[in-house]
Formats: sequence, C-alpha cells, structure tokens
Amino acid sequence: MNATSVGALLLCRAEPAVVRPAAHLLRERLLLAQAGPGWSVLVPEGKPWRDGGEPVDRVVTGWATALAVGANWPILALWWDADRAGYTLAAGFRRTVGYIWLADGTPAGEDEAMRTFAARLGLDPVLDLPALEPLTREDPAADSRDRLLAFAAYLSRAGVVLPVGLAPGEPADRLREVARVQPGAEQVEWAGWRDTVRAELAAVEGGPLGPWLRGPRARLAGTGQLVAGVPLTLWAVRRRNAGWAFAGGLLIAQGVLALTYDRLRAGPGRKPIRPRLRRSRLHRPAAPAMSPAARPGPRSRG
Repeated sequence: MNATSVGALLLCRAEPAVVRPAAHLLRERLLLAQAGPGWSVLVPEGKPWRDGGEPVDRVVTGWATALAVGANWPILALWWDADRAGYTLAAGFRRTVGYIWLADGTPAGEDEAMRTFAARLGLDPVLDLPALEPLTREDPAADSRDRLLAFAAYLSRAGVVLPVGLAPGEPADRLREVARVQPGAEQVEWAGWRDTVRAELAAVEGGPLGPWLRGPRARLAGTGQLVAGVPLTLWAVRRRNAGWAFAGGLLIAQGVLALTYDRLRAGPGRKPIRPRLRRSRLHRPAAPAMSPAARPGPRSRG
C-alpha cells in the first residue's frame, strides 16, 4: 500500500436501524450502509487519523470500543495504512482482540487472537477456523492488502457481504464515494445530545423491550407496580419494617416512572383513553310527558 491508501471500515453485526443511534454517539461524520443480512458498515467521511495526529488503528479501535460498550452486538474494525494492516474486534466489555500484518504481508499477531475472533463471532472451530490459519503463516507472494482482502472474504462465513467497490485497502476518498451511492445509504452526523437521545430511545422502543417501555403493556405494568407498592409500603410502615418499606417504595417509584415515561413519549397528540359507559337495563329512559289534550279519556262502561 502507498501513503495515500489509508482508511478504515467499521462492520457492525446489526441492522442499520439499530446501528444508527449508537453511531451518533461517536460524534463523527459517517456513512451507514447494509453489509449483508444482519450486518452494517460504517464508512468515515473525514480523516480524523490525519487531523488528530493519531494512527488509524488507534482511532478506529477507540470507535469500536465506544460502540461496543453500549451495544449487545460485536463491532469489527478493518484498518490499513502504508506500513501495516489489520483488524480489531470489540464486543461488550470484553478485551478487544486484533491481528496485524506488516506492509510486506508478514504476520505480526498471535494465533490465539484468530481463535478468539472466530469464537466471539460464533464460527465453527472445525469447519471455519482452519480457513484462518493461512493468514497467520508466511507468504512472500501476499502483501498486507492481499491479507486484508482474504480476511474480508473469510467474513462471508459470518454473513458479511460488502458492497461492490467497498473493499479494504482502497483510499478513504474512494470508499466514501462508493458508500454514498449504495441503496439505502445514509449519513450519520452528530446533531446534539437531544436528538441523539431521542434517536436512542426510538431504537430501544423499536426493539424487543419496546412494548414494555411504551404502550398498553407499559401502562399495565406501571399500574400493577403502583397497586402492589402502595399497600406494601403502608403495611411496612405500620410494622416498622425497613426492608419491605424500601421494596414498596421501589415498586412505587418504578410504577410512577413507567407511567410518566409512557405519557411523555406519547406526546400531546395521543387521545386519552375514556371508559365506555354501558346503559343499565334497570334504568330505562322515561317516556316523554303527554299534554292534557293528548291524554285518552276515561272508558265508558256502556
């Protein structure tokens, strides 16, 4: 690779709609696109490794670590410069793992990193792991770009399908142009804490926990916590039981927070739910009063 071919790609094992809120927190201009079923790719629009003076591997490793802390899906950073190329895998609070190849393709990592990488992505240790072994051996015919391209091809076993032209080793400017024309590609840019928090909440509400955070289930759960918490707290106060009083207070607090959150997130546009009134058969409407002229006269006994 030459001095101009410096760049990076961030592969996230989640759909773009899930990745978008987390990517806002990086406070960087990024392009987000699909990279296979259940995978997304983030392409930097700028060159922070040049502006900030830090090497590209350190910059993208920091991004991957920051994304992994608040996500339940792994992030794989592919990076390259004139001297080296490699990857970094971040998943939750675990220690990051990575591998490096020098410019001439010489492996400069540990074999254990490859095994850990395969295990964290859930790849088969018998069928998939042996395909990584050639990347850890000497190969005079392969430079760092060839190594990284082979590694990217290997990722197809995990479901990664990079768009055509979005290949590791390309200059950052070319990657940016290719990412912009991808179907469904969108720009991710820092828009302030308020919009970022709103986007994060919207993503959480759209997930499996959404019905329990907002909607009928959330209101039912909040009401149930209040119904259980209030009498429990009163009983604990009469018995002077601090433990049960704390438990009751916790239930009340959770119930109030659940109902408040549901109301605030619903906004003023939601129509209040009014109980339906059923007519009782025991209370029928009275017949309209009749004028004296319209009343029937007394019957004759003829």
